[in-house]
Amino acid sequence: MTELVKKLMKIPAVSGREASIAEVIKAEISPYCDEVYTDNLGNLYAHKKGSGKKVIFAAHMDEIGFFVSYIEGSGLVRVTPVGGFNYTAAAYSGVTFENGVHGVMIPGGDDGKSDKYFIDIGTTSRKQTEKKLAIGEFGTLDRTFTKLAGKRYSGRPFDDRIGCAVLIEAAKQIKSTENDLYFVFTVQEEVGCRGAFPAAYNLEADYAIAVDVTSTGDVPGSKTMAVKLGGGAAVKIRDNSVICDRHVVDLLKGIAEENKIKYQLEILERGGTDTGAIQRSGRGARVGAVSVPTRYIHTAAETVDMGDVSACVKLVSLAAQTKFE
Repeated sequence: MTELVKKLMKIPAVSGREASIAEVIKAEISPYCDEVYTDNLGNLYAHKKGSGKKVIFAAHMDEIGFFVSYIEGSGLVRVTPVGGFNYTAAAYSGVTFENGVHGVMIPGGDDGKSDKYFIDIGTTSRKQTEKKLAIGEFGTLDRTFTKLAGKRYSGRPFDDRIGCAVLIEAAKQIKSTENDLYFVFTVQEEVGCRGAFPAAYNLEADYAIAVDVTSTGDVPGSKTMAVKLGGGAAVKIRDNSVICDRHVVDLLKGIAEENKIKYQLEILERGGTDTGAIQRSGRGARVGAVSVPTRYIHTAAETVDMGDVSACVKLVSLAAQTKFE
């Protein structure tokens, strides 16, 4: 499982540029599903056929990052963010563009304003930079994956490659199911859950469960919430975009308790996931979510506990094998 997570985190793919990670996920999950295909927007569908209710398990493939928006006469690069990019957290970090060009993210003042940040790739003129980068080239912070104490790892982008890994591993563990299952790997979640809307519209599922990261309330300065690292899979009750279906919440809790899977309950006051988009698309669906507790989301030091990840895999796998009525 750890190697799968590491493999997925190596592939850069900001919102709108997910084709490369989609190919890797397709290769990983294809042996465990009956058909795998994409739609016009780039969402990846892995279908495990069944005769029962249609059930979606979703995780997003994209990550936050930036696009080149302007090149200074000095050769320094200005960028525009993609998703909730945290400039302050990115200050003095290494960055890599899609074409392999490396640079460093530098703040241009003490006030932390995003429009004062720039990227230095080592060139000395606009002409030199234009030979290496074009307007619209995307980049990300350098990819990291560091083992900490115990079962904990730090790096990026756990959001939401960890959710993609959970779905792939859960698909591997499914022995039999009556549900008509769709593992959907969505695009452009970080810029408004855009991919989930057409995916849900196309499938018109009866139920849907998203797998994504969630914040924790267990470090100094964090917002109060009843989720902690090492506390197990987080079963979402609500976030800023959705109130989860009570039946789905109770179903997930019951599976966890019956199978002695460590879990906790999540109420996220700010932020949302594909769950909300799927709930509101087309004729709507009964929705829930399984979240991976993650510290320092949208930074280069996102931190997870692999014990929590394993709990999420087991919960998702058993939920997929439980008959939805």
